[in-house]
Amino acid sequence: MTDFFLQLNPVAQAFAATLFTWGVTAAGASLVFFTTTVNARLMDSTLGFAAGVMIAASFWSLLSPGIEMAENLGHIPWLTATIGFMGGGLFMRLTDKFLPHLHPGLSEDNTEGIKTSWQRSTLLVLAITLHNIPEGMAVGVAFGAVAANLPSATLGGAIALAIGIGLQNFPEGTAVSMPLRREGMSKGKSFFMGQASGIVEPVAGVIGALFVMHMQNILPYALCFAAGAMIFVVVEELIPESQKNPGHIDIVTIATMTGFTIMMILDVALG
Repeated sequence: MTDFFLQLNPVAQAFAATLFTWGVTAAGASLVFFTTTVNARLMDSTLGFAAGVMIAASFWSLLSPGIEMAENLGHIPWLTATIGFMGGGLFMRLTDKFLPHLHPGLSEDNTEGIKTSWQRSTLLVLAITLHNIPEGMAVGVAFGAVAANLPSATLGGAIALAIGIGLQNFPEGTAVSMPLRREGMSKGKSFFMGQASGIVEPVAGVIGALFVMHMQNILPYALCFAAGAMIFVVVEELIPESQKNPGHIDIVTIATMTGFTIMMILDVALG
C-alpha cells in the first residue's frame, strides 16, 4: 500500500490523503450510533487538541516552508509571508461573513452570514465545512509543493500534515452529528450530516495541488495563505469553543499543548 501511494502523482496523493481526512471526520460522526452524548470535558479537550494540531501544522508544514521557498525563488521572504498569511485570514473572514452557518452548541438566533431560511442541520454542516476548506487546501498545497522539488517541501512533511489534519477532524464530525441526534434526527441521518461536512476536503485538496503545480511561482504565497486560513479558524472558533466552560480551561490548555506537540513531532520526524 505504501509503495502504491508513493507511485501516485501529487494530485492523486493529495486526493488519497484528503479522502483519509474525510474518513476520520466520518469516524467522528459515527459515534452517534453508540451514544447520544459526549462528556463535555472530553469534547472541549478534543477541540483544544485540534487547535494545537492546527497551530503546529500551520507553522511547520505551511508557513516555514513557504518562507524558505520564497527565499529560494528570490522573493522578499517576510513580504511574501505577510501577504499570503493575511490573505488567508481575510479570505476566511469574508467566507465567514457571507456564508450562512451555525456553530455547534448555539441557538438559531446566533446564525452567522447572510440571513437564510435553511434548516439548522444544514447550517451546522456549513459551519464545519467552513473549517475544512483551508484544511483540505493545505494538504493539497503541501503535496503539490513536493512536485516543485524544492528542499523545504518533502513527501514526509505532506503526509504528516494529512495525519495531523485527520486527527483533529474526529471531534468535528462528532460536533455535528451529536447535536442533531439529541434534537431527534435519526442516527443514520445524523451520521450522514456529520460526515458530509468533510466532503469538501478532497475537492479542496485536488484544487490546491493542481493550482500550485501549474503556478509554482506563487507556491510560497499559497502555503502562507493556507497557514493564515487555518490560524483564523483556530483563533476565531476552536479556542473560544474549547474554553467556553471555565472549569475545563486547564485541561483544555494541556490538550492544546499536547496536540501541538504531537503535530510537531510528526512534522519534524517525517519531514
